Amino acid sequence: MHLPLVFGLGPGEIILIVLVILLLVGGKKIPELMQGLGKGVRSFKKGLKEDGEEEQKKEDGQ
Repeated sequence: MHLPLVFGLGPGEIILIVLVILLLVGGKKIPELMQGLGKGVRSFKKGLKEDGEEEQKKEDGQ
């Protein structure tokens, strides 16, 4: 069974990277990091949507 390669990394390398991250950051901090990442992505999407609405208003007004 072959798993698809991500950036040329095999499953062994990916597991090793995840373990190193767990050791460096700690298991309790990871949910906080993911929550912050999720908030950042939502904020980015909201900004894109608002920018698109402003451009649409400018086009409708001209």
